[in-house]
Amino acid sequence: MGIAKSWRYSGKVLIFANNHHHNHKISKKDKILKGQHHHCVIWPPETAVVGGGGGGQRRRISWTVVCGVLLFVLGLVSFFTGHVASDLEWYSHRLVKRRLWKKKVGRFSAVRVDIWKSDFSKLYYGCSERSPYYAPPTHQRLSNGYLLIAASGGLNQQRTGITDAVVVARILNATLVIPELDHHSYWKDNSDFANIFDVDWFISFLAKDVPVVKRVPDKFMRSLEKPPYTMRVPRKSEPQFYLDEVLPILVKRRVLQLTKFDYRLANDLDEELQRLRCRVNYHALRFTKPIQNLGQKIIMEMRKMAPRFIAIHLRFEPDMLAFSGCYYGGGDKERSELGEIRKRWATLPETSPDGERKRGKCPLTPHEVGLMLRALGFENNTYLYVASGEIYGGEETLKPLRELFPNFYTKETLASEALEPFLPYSSRLAAIDYIVCDESDVFVTNNNGNMAKILAGRRRYMGHKRTIRPNAKKLNALFLKRDKIPWESFAKKVKAAQQGFLGEPDEMKTGRGEFHEYPSTCICRKPFKFSDLDINYNKSQNLTKLPFNPEAETEYGRNEEDQGVHNVQSIVTMEKKGGVDFLVD
Repeated sequence: MGIAKSWRYSGKVLIFANNHHHNHKISKKDKILKGQHHHCVIWPPETAVVGGGGGGQRRRISWTVVCGVLLFVLGLVSFFTGHVASDLEWYSHRLVKRRLWKKKVGRFSAVRVDIWKSDFSKLYYGCSERSPYYAPPTHQRLSNGYLLIAASGGLNQQRTGITDAVVVARILNATLVIPELDHHSYWKDNSDFANIFDVDWFISFLAKDVPVVKRVPDKFMRSLEKPPYTMRVPRKSEPQFYLDEVLPILVKRRVLQLTKFDYRLANDLDEELQRLRCRVNYHALRFTKPIQNLGQKIIMEMRKMAPRFIAIHLRFEPDMLAFSGCYYGGGDKERSELGEIRKRWATLPETSPDGERKRGKCPLTPHEVGLMLRALGFENNTYLYVASGEIYGGEETLKPLRELFPNFYTKETLASEALEPFLPYSSRLAAIDYIVCDESDVFVTNNNGNMAKILAGRRRYMGHKRTIRPNAKKLNALFLKRDKIPWESFAKKVKAAQQGFLGEPDEMKTGRGEFHEYPSTCICRKPFKFSDLDINYNKSQNLTKLPFNPEAETEYGRNEEDQGVHNVQSIVTMEKKGGVDFLVD
């Protein structure tokens, strides 16, 4: 492919702008002076005559001065015309070659975004296989003892504890007993592990990682001189802590119980342990048949009405609002009700509701979630599945969202009779929502809680399905002045604010955030194919060109190594079957 250049020539000094990193063949006698995205190539120098007459004195003109002046002139031209030379190159490729190049030049970026589907998803896949050097597990009889785990919190918080429990059992060379779920948390659910997850599948799938049993053998328990030792480890403990502090107790007592086991293992582990986390979370933890069947039934009902739909986890329940310390304009009644619930967490500090909202720590209201989606380009006829418990304020709170998206459905409206056996159990209801949200075309989370993190990580692992998390810090500022600016301007600002919060692969960085949300070790890039360079421009959707948002870039940063193409400036395939796009520039 030819390279479009914006250049100026003076004498034997050629200055051209080129944003691609090609190797230009220049003779050894030539010298290359490099500026930022500009190159100056100088041939053997001219001489200048100083003074009058043919016999005047000659002296050399400084190459550095000439090249510097010309670069300065080119910079002025670029500034006053509103373009840099590299942008001219981009437009040349777009008009002549009909190819889209995603580029970064200083503070500018150009990328076409489909709000229904990530264009980069084809370049990645989930990978959690064991390496050839992965040691087989020790047999139950030869292990260092039995590890009992008491999980804590709601369904998804307990899920993180179960996942880490398997990893800890591997670290300790222990036999894991099926974890005990929390029956005393806010949700008061007495479901056991076997009521939610397929126990036999869990045991068999992990057979090559750790030995797992349903309970400690009775004969072994009767042989113990003392009852099982109980302890609680600090949050985010490193593997070495378990080896130094927990293993000696396990070896001595043979049966050890770890209580309140949620987030008790460090976030950053070696690759084999991280991949074990993924095998547990995304493969071993399979819901029971009744839960799976009802979840799939609801998905089928949604698919009958529309080929694609959005699932929203509103998380606007009283406990969440109380925990956040936020205020939503309900006066003394709201302050009293949420304040009473907040007392359940004795260690929570005093907060400023306005301050928390400015910091982006408050969930958006259902109305604000609807406004964000409409601003991003989702139309009024889009189908919504709303996953939530008891919404604070009830139908009055949901009314503005229903008006924005009349095709509004919940598990209660789609499967009311089939849902009845599950109603007394909040964890089983949450599992049904989990299944529908996981299978949705777009998942929208309204906070950064456990379900949001777990599902965001799973959707990345399963193919980078579109996952939208509100950039609450910037959106809250926009909502405050919503009535003062035209809708077009508001929508443009929302799109700019959400850049970097749409679940794109380049949001992944090793060590960023919770591993359950960003399972970078378990996501691999597919081999590069030249067919990926072909771009499909046959689109019927409108495009909106937006200013690049550098703040979003730094806050929810990008990883050049995660663009899926080595040594190519992020050339991407844009094959679409439909959807609304917007162009972020």
